[in-house]
Amino acid sequence: MTSLLHKFRLTGLAFTAALGGFLFGYDTAVISGTLSFVRDQFDLTAGLEGWYVSSALVGCVFSVIWAGWLSDRFGRKIILLLTAILFSLSAIGCALSSGFSSLIIFRFVGGMGVGIASMISPMYISEISPPGQRGRLVALYQLAITIGILAAFFVNSWLLNASNTGAFVSNPSLHLIFKSEVWRAMLGMESLPALVFLILVITIPESPRWLIVNKKLEKARSILVRIVGEEGTVKEMKEIQATMAMETGTWKMLLEPGIKVAVFLGVSLAMLAQFTGIDAIIYYGPRIMEQAGFAIGEALGSQVFIGIINVVFTLLAIWLIDRIGRKPLLLIGTAGMLISLTSIGLLFFFGKADGLLLLVFILVFIACFAFSLGPVVWVLLAEIYPNSIRGRAMSIATVATWIATSIIGQLIPVSMDNLGPANTFWLFALFCLPTLYIGWKIMPETKGRTLEEIELHWIKSFRK
Repeated sequence: MTSLLHKFRLTGLAFTAALGGFLFGYDTAVISGTLSFVRDQFDLTAGLEGWYVSSALVGCVFSVIWAGWLSDRFGRKIILLLTAILFSLSAIGCALSSGFSSLIIFRFVGGMGVGIASMISPMYISEISPPGQRGRLVALYQLAITIGILAAFFVNSWLLNASNTGAFVSNPSLHLIFKSEVWRAMLGMESLPALVFLILVITIPESPRWLIVNKKLEKARSILVRIVGEEGTVKEMKEIQATMAMETGTWKMLLEPGIKVAVFLGVSLAMLAQFTGIDAIIYYGPRIMEQAGFAIGEALGSQVFIGIINVVFTLLAIWLIDRIGRKPLLLIGTAGMLISLTSIGLLFFFGKADGLLLLVFILVFIACFAFSLGPVVWVLLAEIYPNSIRGRAMSIATVATWIATSIIGQLIPVSMDNLGPANTFWLFALFCLPTLYIGWKIMPETKGRTLEEIELHWIKSFRK
């Protein structure tokens, strides 16, 4: 019974932290449904259209630069609270923005929330999780992202339909937000889950590993007892303290031989995950479908199917990641992404992208990403760095993620207009090749290892 109670508490904490992923997913995906409306209303050029998307991504980069240091200095919980506040401000501000400039400012604020959540939420989950459950618990964060994406697609589609049928026209105060400028409602709906996240984060404890690093041993012990039991607490505290004796806790530790390889692995996989084109589908899916000949209503409807596939195959990853390991998922999924991206490019090249086959290959790509790179990268980033500098090390990898995402968000409209869809998707396919190489040759299998055992792997393997 006690073991079941521990699991229940642990799952509750992981679920709360994973809500940051839900908001990440919603904030990232909601943009796709608003893009055509905002472009038309403000008469945006391709460059400004890219800036509308990438302004939030620039906010991600800006916030992540500081989030690692702040989380190492003040703790994981207080930074999660900050994340919830930023999401709430962004959603309300976007819905009520007076013009394009203010819209960009509040998208930037939302991006700051996304950036911090993308780092602190999986880190928090990894630091409270036992080794045998860590993969699937951290993967809950990726599942929450996919559910957030699906929720955004569904809300966008529902609000567009409600706007077309005049469901909110009877109330004059709602006419602007829900009818004439429905993109405001799409962006503003995020305030509801953001407020829920804010309330729940207040109830969770601080990360016990952060407390141990900061010499708050009794508080850490009381938290560990509640989530892993007395026996697990003694074992974990001994392992954490043993590895801390080998850590300097300074930035210089990132340049030590083994840790340097871990940093390279995290940064390279984080960037390659974006360069393989997932954001082309999430941000610009409706635009791509419109360019292939689909109507805007059909395009937004197809995004709902994309969101469903994303959720289903992330559930598959959660089931498999602690059974077969991280490496097999990464390699199999990336190979499938390479094939599907190449096929999408061929459909556009031969003028056959106006039918069901395009959607099929997009769904195959989403499925392969959802059970491989999507969850595996976030799990690895939360696992492979030493306790005392985990925040700062994850900050570097997460900054790399959002720099790559910002580049993609800014360049996709230009690339689609100038290189064309075929060459754009073939370029994404090329980035699958180094991903396969790194996953095969450099990435270790971390299944079933404690965070301290993973740290020792890097230190011992490269200090011979």
